[in-house]
Amino acid sequence: MKNLNTVITKTAVAAATVLLVSGCSAVAKPQMDNTASNSPALKAKALDNALLYSDECITEREVVSAQRKWGDGIVRIGAVFSNDGDYSTEAADFIQAMYGYDLSSVLFKPTLAANDQFRSSFDAALSYFVGGNDAYAEDKGFAIKPYTNVKFDNVGIINNSCRMAVAMGNYFFTDTQGGETKVEYTFAYVKDSDGDLRIVAHQSSLPYNPNDN
Repeated sequence: MKNLNTVITKTAVAAATVLLVSGCSAVAKPQMDNTASNSPALKAKALDNALLYSDECITEREVVSAQRKWGDGIVRIGAVFSNDGDYSTEAADFIQAMYGYDLSSVLFKPTLAANDQFRSSFDAALSYFVGGNDAYAEDKGFAIKPYTNVKFDNVGIINNSCRMAVAMGNYFFTDTQGGETKVEYTFAYVKDSDGDLRIVAHQSSLPYNPNDN
């Protein structure tokens, strides 16, 4: 019932947005006749956006919860791999739940990617996490190392714009031998129509090491 009410509310918001777009187009028509052909596209975009995204602000608590879910997901993929399970499906479900590839463009620059640094598609992200895609030969499967724990340490979370939150800091990955790797991250989140946070930008890298120069 909650989801139904959300859809009804968003449909109403979308209708109001469409009316506003239509009204603005009518006022501008004498001066901008060439915008008339774009009106249907504007209306469709307004409707799509209203139905895909929540109109509620993102809280810091929600960001921390999303980070915990992300870390648990990485550990779960590794556990399924270690138990000879269907880790590719587990990873696909993880990406679908955590990232916004079905909502908009996603800017994803993972840690261990050198040749294909930016993963703008679902398949490219899946390859990074579990490997097995000939189009990305460098991928060994980050999530199937595997890891037993992921800990986030935020240097800060910014949610000034309300509809998007950005977190930056270090996260620490513990492997099966107890070794810990520190990685730097930046995540940007939006909230979908179900109230779940989805990642639309993710950049991570290993800390600078002056001894490498």
